[in-house]
Amino acid sequence: MSIIIKVAVPVPIRNIFDYLPPQDNEDRTWIPGIRVMVPFGVQIKVGIVLDTARTSKLQSSKLKRILTVLDDQPLISSDDLQLLSWASQYYHHPIGEVISSAFPTMLRKGLPAQMEQEQSWFLTEQGLSVNRDLAKRAPRQAALIEYLNIHKQGPTVAQLDGLGWNWRNTARTLSAKNLIEQRPVKLQPNPKIKYTPATFQTNEHQNHAIKIIKASSASFGVFVLDGVTGSGKTEVYFQLIRSVIDRNMQAMVLLPEISLTPQLENRFQTRFDTAIAVFHSGLNDKLRARAWMRAQSGTAPILLGTRSAVFIPLKRPGLIILDEEHDSSFKQQEKFRFSARDVAIKRAQQLNIPIVLGSATPSFETLINAEQGRYEYLNLPSRATGAQPPNIHLLDIKKKQLSQGLSAMLIRAIKETLAKREQVLIFLNRRGFAPCMICNSCGWVAQCLRCDSNLVIHIHDQHLRCHHCDFQGPIPNACILCHSKNIQALGIGTERIEEILAKIFPTASIQRVDRDSTRKKGSLDKTINAIKQGDVDILIGTQMLAKGHHFPDVTLVGVLDTDSGLFSTDFRATERLAQLIVQVSGRAGRARKPGRVILQTRHPNHPLLRVLIEKGYQQFASDAITERRCAGLPPFSYQALFRAQSNNQQNTAAFLDQIRSRAAQIEHHEITLLGPAPAPMLKRAGSYRYQLLLQSPKRKYLHDTVDQLIPFINDLPGQNKIKWSIDIDPIDLF
Repeated sequence: MSIIIKVAVPVPIRNIFDYLPPQDNEDRTWIPGIRVMVPFGVQIKVGIVLDTARTSKLQSSKLKRILTVLDDQPLISSDDLQLLSWASQYYHHPIGEVISSAFPTMLRKGLPAQMEQEQSWFLTEQGLSVNRDLAKRAPRQAALIEYLNIHKQGPTVAQLDGLGWNWRNTARTLSAKNLIEQRPVKLQPNPKIKYTPATFQTNEHQNHAIKIIKASSASFGVFVLDGVTGSGKTEVYFQLIRSVIDRNMQAMVLLPEISLTPQLENRFQTRFDTAIAVFHSGLNDKLRARAWMRAQSGTAPILLGTRSAVFIPLKRPGLIILDEEHDSSFKQQEKFRFSARDVAIKRAQQLNIPIVLGSATPSFETLINAEQGRYEYLNLPSRATGAQPPNIHLLDIKKKQLSQGLSAMLIRAIKETLAKREQVLIFLNRRGFAPCMICNSCGWVAQCLRCDSNLVIHIHDQHLRCHHCDFQGPIPNACILCHSKNIQALGIGTERIEEILAKIFPTASIQRVDRDSTRKKGSLDKTINAIKQGDVDILIGTQMLAKGHHFPDVTLVGVLDTDSGLFSTDFRATERLAQLIVQVSGRAGRARKPGRVILQTRHPNHPLLRVLIEKGYQQFASDAITERRCAGLPPFSYQALFRAQSNNQQNTAAFLDQIRSRAAQIEHHEITLLGPAPAPMLKRAGSYRYQLLLQSPKRKYLHDTVDQLIPFINDLPGQNKIKWSIDIDPIDLF
């Protein structure tokens, strides 16, 4: 038998597949990490070569040949393959799909892995000698010429977007005058970096953190950078990255939200005049492929991305940073369910480089690891600008009349703030106009037919929408059951708050920021720039604005629905609520003007709120961690969640019953089986959903049990009629 090529194929099967080499290319050297086109059933797939062998379990006559070799050199290194193999084993997910997730869409489709040169604007000879009087006649044209004169290497589109005005029209005008022109940006494998220092001095706490992390630059270490909001964590990142680049290495910076990426990219471009690879789902396939290739080739010293960027190969990795490490967005919630934080830590360990976990509200897992000495804890206890923390007030709204969710005291505080020409942020983590439509005559409620969920009213679009399956329908004029006209919107959402504030403050400029108002590309950046330029008086936002944003003129924050996480069945709800309160409160008073926060609540004496407000997040976390320890809940135990769904409720429950029965027969130590039970939302998008939870005080016991259960599930009769998944270390039981 000729040589056997071991190929990972992106299919939901937990196998590596054997192929024969192409007949016209049998003698080539097969290097792990190259892409190949292979036949798979009636389809053609792009797979990744993992290894070679001399024998196969299958007869040679049954093996298919590789159709095409797509790469001469591997696109991912042995270190990358080692990480992906670990992730496949740890999360019990098919290796082919795991490896495929490390590539951008264009490379998954088999397109050539080649660096496409990006075009940028440069001054022409005529533009270099333009008359300086242009500033008086056409200030925008003069500003763009001056900007290109400073950035002679060709600024990126992100840098130009950071100007905050429509530079594209100006560029077209100047191009027509032959003052500027587009040329390819020349990227060097080892680029020389121009670094712009900060305009302020770092304080002693920042300097200490920088010194400690730099001292570990040549070895693995996990550093927890626990800094209050506005403490200057980003400046610590900048100085660490500069030292990494000075050693001709690359830095990976991971963020939880797409909304944070553009503004942080602009800040990076202001400090580092170099190519920055930006990777997130909001970019098109072409831009993601370009960023991937820049990072992989080493021509981009800095990689900035969301969770999926954690697998992007780096030519010279030197540092990994996770900002807002506590954020649940770092956990993938569908298909390949991985934690970008945990994968990043494993990657740093394999590469023997430091990793920084930054947050104003570190996760309990991170705090416990720091307490036990696995991670090094670094604290930034004060705001870098010298600004004082905001004054936080718990406002009891029991028995008080509210104007569409707004108390009289909060309305008065808004009025006082606007009178001082300062900005207000109203936080409500519920988009739409109202979460429910109800008939006051018969009690009918508008519900989604495909989900166990109410339809949300969206006044601006004049429709009802399900936020789970995206069903849409018109807003009825009368009750569907009794035909009464006595129907009304119940509850409040961001649209409703926008409407009532516009009536109370008719002369104020009000801007709503949620997923609905920022669907259009570039709309969020435009809004953020308007806020910073003082063109917005009142900002209404969801969690999109709760973290990472710096608005110097916001001095009042009002939180409308503080009680939402106090009585949840999810044991993590209080942790998330505390983190959210701290993060959104941190938007107030970040500059020289003092800030205040008003938390509307019907439970002002709730122990969680009292401890959080009076003693701070650290004491709250300490108390909550003690409760977790006593209850044996994560992070003092480990969980695996089997999810199953189908359009037949009985079959779905029976499927998990069989898994539970098999799990009970396995010889294991201290495995607790909980369920099967209906998911908190039993019916979603027409499917019935059930869950089976496995819990153990030892991670090894849990994984050994799951390893034995998966082959059993694959052999179950009718399992192909049930959509099922395994979630290791679940963070949501939804």
